[in-house]
Amino acid sequence: MELVGAGPVRVTSETVTPWPGVPAEHPFGLHTLPYGVFTDQVDSPPRVGVAVGDAILDLTKATRDLLPEHAALFGSGSLDGLLIAGRQTWTTVRETLTRWLTDDRHAEALAPLLLPASEVTMRLPFTVADYVDFYSCEQHAANVGRILRPGQRSVPPNWRHLPVGYHGRAGTVVVSGTPVTRPNCQRRGPEDTVTFGPSTALDFEAEIGFVIGTPSALGRPVPLTDFADHVFGVCLVNDWSARDIQSWESVPLGPLLGKSFATSISPWVVPLDALGTARIGPPVRDPHPLPYLDDTGTESWGLDITLEVRLNGQLISRPPFAGMYWTAPQQLAHLTSNGACLRTGDLFASGTVTGAAPDERGCLLELSWNGSTPLSLADGSTRSFLADGDEVSITASAPGPDGTSIGLGEVRGRISPALVDGTLRG
Repeated sequence: MELVGAGPVRVTSETVTPWPGVPAEHPFGLHTLPYGVFTDQVDSPPRVGVAVGDAILDLTKATRDLLPEHAALFGSGSLDGLLIAGRQTWTTVRETLTRWLTDDRHAEALAPLLLPASEVTMRLPFTVADYVDFYSCEQHAANVGRILRPGQRSVPPNWRHLPVGYHGRAGTVVVSGTPVTRPNCQRRGPEDTVTFGPSTALDFEAEIGFVIGTPSALGRPVPLTDFADHVFGVCLVNDWSARDIQSWESVPLGPLLGKSFATSISPWVVPLDALGTARIGPPVRDPHPLPYLDDTGTESWGLDITLEVRLNGQLISRPPFAGMYWTAPQQLAHLTSNGACLRTGDLFASGTVTGAAPDERGCLLELSWNGSTPLSLADGSTRSFLADGDEVSITASAPGPDGTSIGLGEVRGRISPALVDGTLRG
């Protein structure tokens, strides 16, 4: 619904009454205020915006007149300037936006800068510097172990001592809606033949991503307690995976081409400040983590987030993030424990989110149990892995203040057929 020209919200001491057209339970209400980058049909250069209900407030234009001291943060057509500005500025800008949207005095100035979200194109919100993907869900790790290593220990012995991860390709991180081309690569065929061609086991992975704002110095680990000083916010991640390629190349090292062809992220980055009511304690860990990973007595950064995965529009899974074994602060502390530095725009992802129930599994490898029990769809078809033309959509929400819901938006991607080129045939 169009919100251009709508009046502002009004705040009382106890509740927030949303402006016309935005229900109190809207996931992009004043309690969320996620940041993104967009273009429209009138002005082609990308601009920074904040989502308010079904509208986008153009911050690039709004700050020129209403917040000139911070206008430079939004002038580059990306979130890069805001990310590097640091925690104090992030909080100040968010408080300012809330004040603008809850004060009648700003209504006239803001009205022409509110654009219907349905009429813009969302862009990659920030320049991705580095990308790291973790493997921090115990249920997922155990399921993968049972599938791929039957009769053996399902979770490797090191897994409960450290957040396992791999370093990915920043250059293939793409915004939601970007088509994903089925990758060609070398893989093992029947009777140990080795062939080159399109992946036949293409999969999705439902994850949460964390976006680095403030960098750190090379050689100086980032402690658990500094997490919120460096991490700006969260986004949704689909870490596309070619399971046949991955299984062939991952012995004895980790995944490379089975993961690096594409990673999709949502266009909206939800600031950490919006997730205060979603924070929960971590699970009990055994063995007790080493001191640099010991979060006993620190701020709790487990997050009560529920993801929903849809395949061609059909809901197939609702993975719960609340049960993740390793939290984002622990992932960050481990990532930098050897002295590796953080850069503005670094992205690290949680790894596949999976729950205990069959309908809470976060990838097709688990949902179809590696093809032994194919997933049945409403149209009568089945899937062991993704077919050309399939579209995967991942959404998520978290509890907000006063019974509201914090939305994390959507990350969506459709599978395109593999490229056909004589030079690429095995």
